[in-house]
Amino acid sequence: MNFRRRLAQEPISFQLAPFIDVVMFLLCFFLLTWNLSRYETDLQVKIPAASHGKEPQRLPGEAIVNVRQDGTIALQGRTVTYAELEEVLRGIVKAYPDQVLVLRADEKANYKNIVKVLDAARAADLWNIAFATSPPDKGGQ
Repeated sequence: MNFRRRLAQEPISFQLAPFIDVVMFLLCFFLLTWNLSRYETDLQVKIPAASHGKEPQRLPGEAIVNVRQDGTIALQGRTVTYAELEEVLRGIVKAYPDQVLVLRADEKANYKNIVKVLDAARAADLWNIAFATSPPDKGGQ
């Protein structure tokens, strides 16, 4: 004997409206975060302004080193020591000999910390170095 009741089951359907909402939310999120991740900007670093600087042509695969105010170094989104920085730069030079290193140093960072990064770049035989600056304020700085 079969005591189970047979219920009329609804056919399985795909709800399209919630799917579109989720896709649009993810699209907005990735578009908003894309610009910061593209330039590897560290929000803790406030770079100095230069009145005669110009926007460089961005090259694919640039190595961007951020020197924070307290002297810590951020490379590829993580904090590294000077020895780790030198090792990573050696690998970059080995793969791409003419690689550009963009140095983003906080305007209040000690000069000795910037020199340590330059020394690590020289030890890795990296010669193509650019210093990041921001455009001057419109207030007449």
